[in-house]
Amino acid sequence: MKKILTVPIRDEDIDGLRAGDVIYLTGTIATGRDDVHRRVVAEGMQSPFDLRGGVIFHAGPIVRRTPAGNELVAVGPTSSVRMEAFQAGFIEKTGVRVIIGKGGMGPATAQACRQFKAVHCVAMGGCAVSAASQVEAIQDCFWPELGMPECMWVLRVREFGPLVVSIDAHGGDLFAATRADIAGRREACQGPIVDSVKNYMVVD
Repeated sequence: MKKILTVPIRDEDIDGLRAGDVIYLTGTIATGRDDVHRRVVAEGMQSPFDLRGGVIFHAGPIVRRTPAGNELVAVGPTSSVRMEAFQAGFIEKTGVRVIIGKGGMGPATAQACRQFKAVHCVAMGGCAVSAASQVEAIQDCFWPELGMPECMWVLRVREFGPLVVSIDAHGGDLFAATRADIAGRREACQGPIVDSVKNYMVVD
């Protein structure tokens, strides 16, 4: 069955997720990249949008300004590792429950997800226009002085996804597990290759 979570996210929603699960979100989410995280964590500013039980999307939307209002053109994920220095503090300060981005994150974020019951999810890159079609409306914009991609956009979404849980609240980390698996297989794979060419190696 399609797993759809409604924002605000409950503790039991987070408890039921494991790394590798695929989810969709319905409700209100906010975008925020480097500058939003820096303001909240490093500069001690309060998030202008209440993120308790909420969702932060590492994304820099493209928004067209029209006489009728703001129109979302595209919204694709930014590499989440850029926010690693601030993400743990951001989770603790805001109470955010779901982080969305591209690629994995580091051990500090993984620890914060365990401690504060949050998850990191991966959105598919290269599908920014398709993702925008899952946004029903732009509800608000905060810190516009940061510029279009860096300010905080508040979006109403319906079945936004698919999103793959990469870090869960139980210690599961999809990217870390994959790296460990590859490292464990490397020697076994390299051995036969080295053996097959060692007689042809030239030693000075």
